[in-house]
Amino acid sequence: MDIVLLVLGFILMLMGIIGSFLPVLPGTPVSWVGLLLLYLTDAVPNDWWFLGITLAVALIVFAMDYLIPALGTKKFGGTRAGMIGTTLGLVVAIVFPILGILGIIIWPFVGAFIGELINKADQKSALKAAFGSFIGFLTGTFLKFVVTIIFMGLFIAKAWEYKAAIFPYFN
Repeated sequence: MDIVLLVLGFILMLMGIIGSFLPVLPGTPVSWVGLLLLYLTDAVPNDWWFLGITLAVALIVFAMDYLIPALGTKKFGGTRAGMIGTTLGLVVAIVFPILGILGIIIWPFVGAFIGELINKADQKSALKAAFGSFIGFLTGTFLKFVVTIIFMGLFIAKAWEYKAAIFPYFN
């Protein structure tokens, strides 16, 4: 059973990292559930302080993922249309990976710009607002990515520490 929990936890860790880029997956909470599954194994002793602190971090980052883009948009005079455009631009980048990794940077900006233009902004203010939406999006994505990578590192370190107990037949 420990190996099943370990594998499921690792899959959730990977999904959390992917979720730091995809708006449909809550990256940090998914990664945290991966950590929880590791600690639910018989091999790894429960550490409720560790799980509580990492849960708090995951929930704070999850909440900030909604606040940061809104603050970036507001700071640069953007609207909800710009934020929606940013998200749609990211979806376009993922569904049509024409520009590869560069598309994840370009399409959200283009989406925010188009969203602001549709919202009847002039080109100059739409460009400024799109920049704010884009900066907010990048900041939130970077924060989620860093936290999910740290969670992955913690997962691997703890699994490695207790590898003899998790895989008793391979020792």
